[in-house]
Amino acid sequence: MIFESAADVVIDDVFLHLPGFLPSADVFLKLEGLNPAGSVKLKTAVALIDSLERSGSLHAGSRVIESSSGNLGVALSVVCAAKGYPLTVVTDPNAARHSIRVMESLGTDVVVVRSRDAQGGYLHTRINYIHQCLAQDPDLVWLNQYANPAGVKAHRDRTAAAVHEGLGTVDALFVGVGTTGTLMGCVEYFGKHSPVTRVVAVDAAGSVTFGAPAAPRFIPGLGASRQPELFVDNGGFEKTLIAETDTVAMCRRVAETYGLLVGGSTGTVLAAVQQLAHTLPAGARVAVISPDLGDKYIDTVYSDEWVSQRYTDTPELSGLGHIIAT
Repeated sequence: MIFESAADVVIDDVFLHLPGFLPSADVFLKLEGLNPAGSVKLKTAVALIDSLERSGSLHAGSRVIESSSGNLGVALSVVCAAKGYPLTVVTDPNAARHSIRVMESLGTDVVVVRSRDAQGGYLHTRINYIHQCLAQDPDLVWLNQYANPAGVKAHRDRTAAAVHEGLGTVDALFVGVGTTGTLMGCVEYFGKHSPVTRVVAVDAAGSVTFGAPAAPRFIPGLGASRQPELFVDNGGFEKTLIAETDTVAMCRRVAETYGLLVGGSTGTVLAAVQQLAHTLPAGARVAVISPDLGDKYIDTVYSDEWVSQRYTDTPELSGLGHIIAT
C-alpha cells in the first residue's frame, strides 16, 4: 500500500488474542499503536483538524493549540507537520519525556504547566493557559478535544466499526476513558449495531469523570480532573475505576506473559477485565481497546524506582529483566 501522508496510515484491523488471560473467556486486544503517531489518537487528530477546516475555523495562516497528556499531542504533531499548521501542545509533568521529545522533533512547541489545579490534577491549569493564549492571539485555534464531537464520530465510524467487523458480535467491550471520545463513539455504534454487547467504561481512580472524588494521578492517558463536555452518562454503559497500582501490575504481567509492552491505559483496561471476570458468561468473547504500546512508559510504569517513589502500596515488581555485570 502507498499512502500520501503519514496521517493516513491508520492500522485498524489488528487484534491480539491473549490465551489464558481469563480461564473461561477469550480476550482480544485491538492494537491501536501500530501507526506513525503510535496511538488511537491519530484518528482523533485527523478528525479534529478536518472538522475545523470544513467549518472554516482553520485555514492557511492559522496556528493550532491543544491540551494533551501525550498521545493526542504526538498525533497532532504528525498531522500539523504534514499540513503546515504551527502547533503548540500544553501538557504537564505526568507526560512521558519520550512523548515530549517526539512532539518537539516534529516541530511542535511544547508548554509544560506545573501547577496542580483544585482537583489535584493539571487539566484546569492546562485549559486556563490555553484561554490566556487565545485572548492574546486572534489567529490561534483551539481544537478542544474535550468538547469537539468530531472525535466521537471518528471512533463511532472507525474504531467501533472495526471491532465489530474484525471480531463479530462480542459479549463485552472494555474502553478506557480520557476525553471520552472513544467511549462515546463506541456506545453510539454498539447501541445501534450490536445492542447485546456490554460496554464497560474504565477510568483511573482519582479521576472525576464518573463523579468520584479527585486525587493525584501519575500515569498519563486515562482520567481527568474535570468532566469532559463529550461525556454523557446515558445508561448505555457500565463504569469501573482501577487503582494505578493495579495498572502497573497488569502492564508487567502482560509483558512477562505475552511478550508485549502495553501502555498504561491498556494495563488499566485489562485490570478491569480481570476485576470483572466473574461477571462474564462462560465462553465470552471480550474486546479490549489498547490505545498505545509501552515504549514511552519504560521510565515510568516499567521502572522500579519510579513506581516505588510514587506508590506506598507498591505492587510486586515483576516482569523486569536485570542487568548482570560480568
